[in-house]
Amino acid sequence: MKAVIMAAGKGTRMLPLTEKIPKVLVEINGKPFLYYLLRSLGLAGYTEIGIIVGYEGEKIRDFLLEYGFKATLIEQKEQKGTGHAVLQARKFVGKENFVVLGGDNLWSVDDLKAIGKHDQLNYVSGVKVEDTQRYGVLITEKNYLTEIREKPKEDCGKLINTGLYQFTPEIFSKLEKVTVSLRGEIELTDAITMLAKEGKVKVLQAKWWLDLGSKEDIPKVEMFLRKEKI
Repeated sequence: MKAVIMAAGKGTRMLPLTEKIPKVLVEINGKPFLYYLLRSLGLAGYTEIGIIVGYEGEKIRDFLLEYGFKATLIEQKEQKGTGHAVLQARKFVGKENFVVLGGDNLWSVDDLKAIGKHDQLNYVSGVKVEDTQRYGVLITEKNYLTEIREKPKEDCGKLINTGLYQFTPEIFSKLEKVTVSLRGEIELTDAITMLAKEGKVKVLQAKWWLDLGSKEDIPKVEMFLRKEKI
């Protein structure tokens, strides 16, 4: 199964570290963060990787050459949201199921294996946290997704969206129907909600998940990777 990494964003919350490099190349324990993600995907059995690039995309090409990873670079010329990013991978994935994941996140090898299903359903990986206000909360019924509530102020559960998905090619037709959000983007979660309303999205709970969201996350991520010897 093919995996598509979203890595086109500038990472403004990482400034000044991202003044000259994309967020996924910020160093963690002496190596670019993308190194750990690609290594984990390889251990999980993914051999065809597409990387959506935009801001300083040529630096990712240099990284691949330096570290010996193989991947297809897919350009997102304008950063119009995660849904728009996935649309750029349409030719790369063809008519097969495929995995999509955020380039500034990391999951266990077991979770990356588990998300790669070969059925007619779509999957989203979730994890339970105490403070859900920064995330999209997954509302489920019998392990099926019913909706994603973005950054809710009220308590509606502890299971949040980690940004790891498996899609059937139907995601593309849904993305074409998504209207631009208030922040001017085509939101991937809007297309997922469309599929969820048709009973086509199941939720898997991840063993663990790391989010490299801002500079403040770096020490926490570094400590976890050292502890787990990753």
